[in-house]
Amino acid sequence: MLYRSKRMLSDGAIVEMVIWQIPQPLPGSLHGCKYSLFYGYPGKRVVGYDNERGKGDHRHFGEQEESYQFTTVDKLIDDFLRDVEIRMQRRR
Repeated sequence: MLYRSKRMLSDGAIVEMVIWQIPQPLPGSLHGCKYSLFYGYPGKRVVGYDNERGKGDHRHFGEQEESYQFTTVDKLIDDFLRDVEIRMQRRR
């Protein structure tokens, strides 16, 4: 495991990031990381980034799903937290 963080926010939302280093890229990805980044509520994803086997790198932003260009772990975390902040501002 390269990185793990989980926070519970005052409104009940969860921000969880888990990143593993793996020996070979997953089908659909070109790098040696497996990751799952989640922002949402129990049973409801609001923002998510992952690289599911066969699907490759992608992100979920509300109901939208689109491919994501992974470059580095730091950029992945920054992009995810930026999207979380955007969604949190919309809720205010």
